[in-house]
Amino acid sequence: MRVLGVDPGLTRCGVGVVEGVAGRPLTMLGVGVVRTPADADLSHRLLAVEQGIEQWLDEHRPEFVAVERVFSQHNVRTVMGTAQASAVAMLCAARRGIPVALHTPSEVKAAVTGSGRADKAQVGAMVTRLLRLAAPPKPADAADALALAICHIWRAPAQNRLQQAVARQAVHATKGRTA
Repeated sequence: MRVLGVDPGLTRCGVGVVEGVAGRPLTMLGVGVVRTPADADLSHRLLAVEQGIEQWLDEHRPEFVAVERVFSQHNVRTVMGTAQASAVAMLCAARRGIPVALHTPSEVKAAVTGSGRADKAQVGAMVTRLLRLAAPPKPADAADALALAICHIWRAPAQNRLQQAVARQAVHATKGRTA
């Protein structure tokens, strides 16, 4: 499974591609940051994020895109920019028919470090260890993008089984009503 992880942001949008399957060693195929100037017009910044993500999709051809689920913060302006960058990433994937998964920050931290309250340094250290890198990816947005991809690789099989079970249950419930 090849996953593009996206840590959305307007100034720095972290991107990272990881390949592998749950229970086996994972491989980093690329990591970076799509940057936009803070003083640029919002529409131009969103366009730059879109172009950057499109380049990553072209180059790495992921099977899935994992995006950090935006959560409420104290600074509404920051949350709005993050949500807009997140929407751009989802749009780019949807345009290509690539499934998108949203993962909360605590879900990603728990998957990668074992604690949903881990700090950025702990996440970076575990990403470095799990992908057998010489040093943690910089900036932290890049490490977070890799952590998103790892989280999805590890959690997707279980999520798929749950979705299939729910679908089967719905079919049985529907058949019971029509009988």
